[in-house]
Amino acid sequence: MHSEPPCSKLNCFFCTMNEPEPSVRRAKLSQCFKEMPLRDDQEHVLVLSGLWNISMAQPDDPEFPALGIFECMAKLIHRGIIDQNWLLRGQNIYIPYYAAHIIGSYTMDNPQFAEKAVKSGVVLPLMELLRGKMSWVEQRVAVRALGHLASHEKTFEAVVVLEVEIISLAMEIASNCLEVVYKEFVGIKPRKRPKYHCDLLTRGVGELELQSRKAEEWASQLQCWSLYLLNCFASKERCLNLICNTEFLNNLCGMWGGLVNLTSPAGIGLLRTLCSSKTGRENIANSRQVMESICNVSRSSDDWQNMAIDCLLLLLKDPETRYGVIDIAASSLVDLVELRSLGESKMVGETISQTLLQDYYKIKFGFLKLKSQEAEKALEELWELRVENIKRDKLMSEQDMKERQVLVGKLKKQGNQKFWTGKIEKACKIYSKALELCPLNFRKERIVLYSNRAQCYLLLKNPAAAISDTTRALCLSGTVSPHSKSLWRRSQAYDMKGLAKESLMDCLMFINSRIKSEHTKRVRIPYYAARMINKQMNATWLFANAKSKLCIKKEKTVDEYESKGEYQLQEMMDAKNMGFPGKPMI
Repeated sequence: MHSEPPCSKLNCFFCTMNEPEPSVRRAKLSQCFKEMPLRDDQEHVLVLSGLWNISMAQPDDPEFPALGIFECMAKLIHRGIIDQNWLLRGQNIYIPYYAAHIIGSYTMDNPQFAEKAVKSGVVLPLMELLRGKMSWVEQRVAVRALGHLASHEKTFEAVVVLEVEIISLAMEIASNCLEVVYKEFVGIKPRKRPKYHCDLLTRGVGELELQSRKAEEWASQLQCWSLYLLNCFASKERCLNLICNTEFLNNLCGMWGGLVNLTSPAGIGLLRTLCSSKTGRENIANSRQVMESICNVSRSSDDWQNMAIDCLLLLLKDPETRYGVIDIAASSLVDLVELRSLGESKMVGETISQTLLQDYYKIKFGFLKLKSQEAEKALEELWELRVENIKRDKLMSEQDMKERQVLVGKLKKQGNQKFWTGKIEKACKIYSKALELCPLNFRKERIVLYSNRAQCYLLLKNPAAAISDTTRALCLSGTVSPHSKSLWRRSQAYDMKGLAKESLMDCLMFINSRIKSEHTKRVRIPYYAARMINKQMNATWLFANAKSKLCIKKEKTVDEYESKGEYQLQEMMDAKNMGFPGKPMI
């Protein structure tokens, strides 16, 4: 066997990592980090790829942060920004991305590392990437790292120095990044896609399908991390008047992370934070579009339904905003008053009831008049349900209960007969009568009655009423085992209203409930549900709006770049006619 020849490179990183003596190893690593930004070495990308793996696998290991990795990364980013020739030489184009990612990985959950990073001067180089000096790919890791720095108490002060610019940039990125990613990558011909973007997205081994899928995931992360950064400022009530720009708040409602990023609360998370402040509540209460969007999420299968409910409750508990939003919020919240728990929140329905009825006596006795008769009717119905009907049921004997149960069963059969003979309006009225007579503790009977009446409303082209009844049925059935027919019917109702996201989430939950059902041995997704999912997936595709906008702008081509005075990475590469043959060393 031939032994490998000794390495001739001075301060070689990989040789240093194999140094058996710990003290010598640390000294050499420190020297490597000092010299790396000053040297031209084609192995830099390989080194940073290794450091990237280590930072992801061992983010709490203090060795590299103690030896100067943050200063090294900051200087490498800075060199990439100011030295175009160096950046476009060999594989150096990958370096700023890896450097920013490494900073973000070490500072994610470790405030001590974050302090070291700030002292090492990482903020300004990250800001250059955030300003778009390279591309959206580098913006993604820059906003991630800045978000982590802003999330720690001691390092927030280093970020807040640039708060106006950071907030403005984060708002712009959150609002426009999907259009940018579509225009600069997803929507252009594969041969025109920047090669280093393709390699970073797929680690150099992916096909076109994987490139597009990862681009969608990264675009969603770019938007969600921008919102997270804004949330760090909003939670400390910094620059709220800037964040609460009307156009931005309206856009915020459509930022939900998509199916590729369900772990982020995205837009609704920032709205929930804004509702914790007086300024935020006032601005949200003044936007009907935002209020209606929050109400839709509150009655949906969205993972962040609880945040939407919190928003509405905070707005209703504030005397300054209560009567500005109750006309819109009451009708939605009344449907949720029998919701027992939602995630970790208990007695959700009881809290909603108390909040809505806290001054109902003023309305009941004519001291207060709401703008909306629908809202007044909803509160009156809530009073009947939570006060009058409870009193009625307490006075009923066991025999009375049994007789009511029989009567309700007969009415349900009559309603079903009318329904199957095509007399939908009569069936609807019979179901309503049965609901009036049905004791509150007959939950199963009420679930079926609400769901059946919802089906009538669907056939009568009244999606709003169908959403109301299906939501009530789902609250009664609970979140652990939701009533599957009500999920499907609400999905249809939201589809009729053009609310694709809400329809999609309900349809997915409907299929999930069928899969979990004990009675279903061989689960086959119904054709009608598969067709609905396909329709709503297309409508809610992350780049759907970006694609339609670019189609409208016929005078602009999809691979056109808008210049803002900074050099554009793709233009530089085209001007120098440079390519990057072969797979990157990643």
